[in-house]
Amino acid sequence: MPPAFPERAAWGTASSLRAWQQQALEAYFGTDGSEPGPRDFLAVATPGAGKTTFALRLARELMERRIIAAITIICPTEHLKRQWAESAARVGIRIDPEYQNGQGPVGKDFHGIAVTYATVAARPALHRNRTEDRKTLVIFDEVHHTGDGLSWGDAVREAFEPAARRVGLSGTPFRTDINPIPFVQYEEGPDGVRRSRADYTYGYGPALADGVVRPVIFLAYAGEMRWRTRAGDEITATLGEPLTQDQTAQAWRAALDPKGDWIRQVLAAADRRLTELRRVIPDAGGLVIATDHETARAYAGMLKAVTGQSATIVLSDDPTASKKIKAFAETDDRWMVAVRMVSEGVDIPRLCVGVYATSTSTPLFFAQAIGRFVRARKRGETASVFLPSVPTLMGHASEMEEERDHVLDRPVREDGLDDDLLAEANRKQDNPDVGEELPFETVEASATFDRVLYDGGEFGMNAEPGSAEEEEYLGIPGLLEPDQVSALLRKRQADQIASERKRKTGDPRADRTAAEDIAALRRELNGLVNAWNHRTGQPQGVIHNELRRACGGPPVPQASAAEIRDRIAKIRDWAAKRRH
Repeated sequence: MPPAFPERAAWGTASSLRAWQQQALEAYFGTDGSEPGPRDFLAVATPGAGKTTFALRLARELMERRIIAAITIICPTEHLKRQWAESAARVGIRIDPEYQNGQGPVGKDFHGIAVTYATVAARPALHRNRTEDRKTLVIFDEVHHTGDGLSWGDAVREAFEPAARRVGLSGTPFRTDINPIPFVQYEEGPDGVRRSRADYTYGYGPALADGVVRPVIFLAYAGEMRWRTRAGDEITATLGEPLTQDQTAQAWRAALDPKGDWIRQVLAAADRRLTELRRVIPDAGGLVIATDHETARAYAGMLKAVTGQSATIVLSDDPTASKKIKAFAETDDRWMVAVRMVSEGVDIPRLCVGVYATSTSTPLFFAQAIGRFVRARKRGETASVFLPSVPTLMGHASEMEEERDHVLDRPVREDGLDDDLLAEANRKQDNPDVGEELPFETVEASATFDRVLYDGGEFGMNAEPGSAEEEEYLGIPGLLEPDQVSALLRKRQADQIASERKRKTGDPRADRTAAEDIAALRRELNGLVNAWNHRTGQPQGVIHNELRRACGGPPVPQASAAEIRDRIAKIRDWAAKRRH
């Protein structure tokens, strides 16, 4: 499992470990391996880096030193229990993933058990007794889930307070609430805010540099949305342009609605990208993350129409979900469509293309979802994720390399869409009641290619689906080093700009109506405003107001082509001055 540095392993572990895993073990046992290790240890590593391997190597070492005699692994889902047991078996640790609270003692053939957080919360006293009976190592997979509710946190504290050792694992230790995570240390910063403290951290940036994870190319799609309200009014808005919070939420929902063409066009583009990747990664697979069961089935139907092949559908209440995920992982089928079931922890290394077709916008869910595509098998593999051009998601995508901690002492709600309300809406929509009155009805939804986001930068300009400009980005080779991705995106951006300038030296309106010209200028301006928003953190509305003050004229919808060109020139001038 490269990369490994044997010279860093005086006590003989690096031959089977990645460099970061060896360093994490050194952080636990000391560089010479002689220390007994702490009772509590939090390892934060980017999704796909190999947290399971590290934890099992640590467990084996603790067992060999007779520091522990039993292992309890706590997971968010049933599927992950079995995945842990299979991984443990490969290194000689026998874990029972089928243990139930009413079962009694663990079978003598097992070193320990794997259970879910919900199982522990149901009978914490039972698990406390088990933990007290034998010196136990407790491994908390995706430990942030212990903060899902006060009852879960209290149950975990009660059950595992007597544990000999506790190890927390997470790819995303931050949460959008302020419930403390049990057995995690918090330190107060200069600003008086308490933040979680990890004992070892391995972020996406270092993992990308080491070749442990793939580079992720985000392809954002905007488009025109039209919907009818409950009162019968029709509203039109452009996804990707500055909108109110309510308008953004409704335009986003219209985009994801199977009744419109937006999702159909994006799925077709994603499949063309998957075809390109399969030229060099023959078993590359794609995953669509859907909001609810009804849309998941509709998306699967669209994919079959595009590809001629059935997609695997994984639903959250399907008792055969784990078997379906495992079967998909072991085949070379093209597409899987899932509802939350594979948002974190599930290991399908061949996933290379994703479609983020859900309205869930928390940074935690987004990071875990993108984590399904970053696991590298060999150097040079790239991943591509298609998503709506929504400010919240654009921000998450541009911050892929940012390391974040769980923050206490702050308001629950963050900037952007109200994640709690959206999550509640998603739960209600999981099996929608056909008799429920919808707040609006989608009338029309069409997609336009907006831009590519990679390594904090933005590339490309608006283009219609199927256009040569879009194909330039869908056809990016599937085997590239991270710096090659950056160089290629810069070149294609430069070629596109040069082509546009060449076109304008003739008659720029020869084959376009005035309305089409203004629409193109608006898209260009909004793309620049979005980029300036990501660079400076200023809200898009504030940026538009500053441009109006600097250049004069009415709001963008009423502005002439000349006025919009002035604002485009002004914001480009700001960007040039900022670079210097």
